[in-house]
Amino acid sequence: MDISKTFPHSNLRINMSTTTLCFDFGNTRLKCGVFTDGKFVEELVLVDDSDATIRALLAQFHPTRSILSSVIHHNPGLEEMLRTETRFHKLDHTSKVPISTPVGKPDTIGADRLALTVAAVTLFPGKNNLVIGLGSAITYNYVNKYREFMGGGISPGMEMRFKSLHTLTAKLPLVKADWNFPLVGYDTRTNILSGVMLGLAKEIDGIIGAYEEKYDNFNVLLSGGDAGYFTRHLKKKIFVDPFLIYKGLYAISELNS
Repeated sequence: MDISKTFPHSNLRINMSTTTLCFDFGNTRLKCGVFTDGKFVEELVLVDDSDATIRALLAQFHPTRSILSSVIHHNPGLEEMLRTETRFHKLDHTSKVPISTPVGKPDTIGADRLALTVAAVTLFPGKNNLVIGLGSAITYNYVNKYREFMGGGISPGMEMRFKSLHTLTAKLPLVKADWNFPLVGYDTRTNILSGVMLGLAKEIDGIIGAYEEKYDNFNVLLSGGDAGYFTRHLKKKIFVDPFLIYKGLYAISELNS
């Protein structure tokens, strides 16, 4: 297999360092964060989770450890392959994590939300943190200075909003995200951009404001592939890291190694 075709954007080559692969399988994309000697190196977008794709990845990086966060029904042979070739951990509600979850039914908490909150307490220990994950869905995750994940909220993500306008109406087109849009749209496309993207930015600002009314002195962390679209439209002071979930996964991998 030609690895350059499987991972066309990868510029990392095999070396003697210790490598950890952090897999994040979401509803839209299958991704992998690569860590070398504890430092985040790059993100890879996988074409699929087939045996061939994963074997090529293992052959290229020779990882010592791996961890999987998945919210989908992934390839059933994936876990066994990673377990055979690496010190593997699958993130779920039984994983050792540096937070407590005093909420009902902790087994229903998404693996991606656990990883985001762990990243927050790792980067900002002893602080209250509101972590906002921008993915297929938007998750609002509040973890206090005592490392208690209190819960939060879930709402439709950006692509979901674009798609719903297209699929649930007769004539509205499917619009792609573009940060350069006017407040007052002048055609159908710009009307949709303003409504979806500015509306989403105002939602995020409003949710942060609601938390400010209830809690004092907390950090706001924004993560996910869509984060770059919204930072310029947000009024609130936030810490932006599109790769935050990988840093949480790496911390959990270390804890469960």
